[in-house]
Amino acid sequence: MTGTVNMADLRLVEWSTATAEERHRILSRGSGHDGIDEGLRASIATIVEDVRKRGDAALVDALGRFDKMDLPAERLRVSEEEFAQARAAVSEPLVEAIRTSIAQVRAFNELIVERASWTVETRPGLLVGEQATAIPSVGLFVPSGKGSFPSVLIQIATPAVVAGVERIVVMVPPVPGSTGQVDPATLVAAQELGLSEVYRSNGPAGIAALACGTETVPKVRKIVGPGSPAVACAQLEVQRLGCVVEVGFGPTDAAIVADDSADLRLLAADLINEAEHGPDSSAVLVSTSRTLLEGVRPHVAEQLAELPEPRRTYATTSIAANGGLVLAASREEAMEVANAYAPEHLQLAVEEPKALLPLAKYSGTVLLGQWTTFAASNFAIGTPATLPTTGFAQVSSGVTASTYLVRAAIAQLDEPEFRRLAPVVTELAGHEGFPAHAATVTVRQPAGD
Repeated sequence: MTGTVNMADLRLVEWSTATAEERHRILSRGSGHDGIDEGLRASIATIVEDVRKRGDAALVDALGRFDKMDLPAERLRVSEEEFAQARAAVSEPLVEAIRTSIAQVRAFNELIVERASWTVETRPGLLVGEQATAIPSVGLFVPSGKGSFPSVLIQIATPAVVAGVERIVVMVPPVPGSTGQVDPATLVAAQELGLSEVYRSNGPAGIAALACGTETVPKVRKIVGPGSPAVACAQLEVQRLGCVVEVGFGPTDAAIVADDSADLRLLAADLINEAEHGPDSSAVLVSTSRTLLEGVRPHVAEQLAELPEPRRTYATTSIAANGGLVLAASREEAMEVANAYAPEHLQLAVEEPKALLPLAKYSGTVLLGQWTTFAASNFAIGTPATLPTTGFAQVSSGVTASTYLVRAAIAQLDEPEFRRLAPVVTELAGHEGFPAHAATVTVRQPAGD
């Protein structure tokens, strides 16, 4: 189905003269507010506490209350028979795409693991470094409310497998409107990765189960995975119970910095790419060329009109209301806008993207040139695609093998280097009032000194 899409609302903001309100609209993704709704937080806290106290019974009740599914506790874990049925239900081309995607992500993360542990002799007699070790357990949450997302599991589970996490648990809400089935493509991805512990649960209750443990669901030390605002709220809530959660994975957002060398038709396609995720997504195009920004409008309108609903409405809202076009006075200002926005995905659609790369400080991923698309990054390249959103790229990074590693600093001194540093130890130990610290030096002094 096609139709006319009016791009009159696709505002062009001139950054150097923009009002504080205009800048805030762009940087806040059109939300106009910050933080989590207090009513939602209270509701989620009640669910978490219920799961902590009642375990499986609370998970079953949550599925009945929120998802209208009547499932016994025995069905919380996905069975071997369901894995077999899922494989039969998924087409061979999709299976091959899943395998290739896993191989690409695996190759990228193997490079990270190879470089994770290191040692260097910084001076004669002093060796320092880090030893990386996989965390013991992790719970991976894969959303299913808006569709089938095997790529999410590929992106967050493959790095955990490569890192060597001993116990990897997957939590997936049942397919909406079903009798409790878990998305077959996600199960195939799990099977390809060698993961057999897959559980079904309402999102917030499932997060609580991973953090607290139930009769069926094992307790894990860390939780990773994107989700709805309710899921994100549950992830924040369970941290008070001692479970570490990788946060910052909210509604998707993307920015493109372009110059006059960019193809307008391709720019429009890439701008719409991330915008179609949902009405809370955001997409921004930044350029120093007014001609480019004005010229891209009809291409955006034309390509939006070709999208089916609800993707058309999602994308239109994400671009016109939550994002927009930004005119920068210079390439430096263009990158200042990109860094302030701190997108999940940043594409440099410029003639010499590598020259601009040093100015790209804050983004989940940086894609160089118009052939390095958001969709290729999401599905096929192997670089992380579960990335910090809503500005979290200023303080956190995407999910890679590093997400599942802990690092212990290591050091070794020989005797001459120890004696060279000994006065530093005794001086600071004396100043801070730690005689036993100082004694570790004096006890090693040669007899008669």
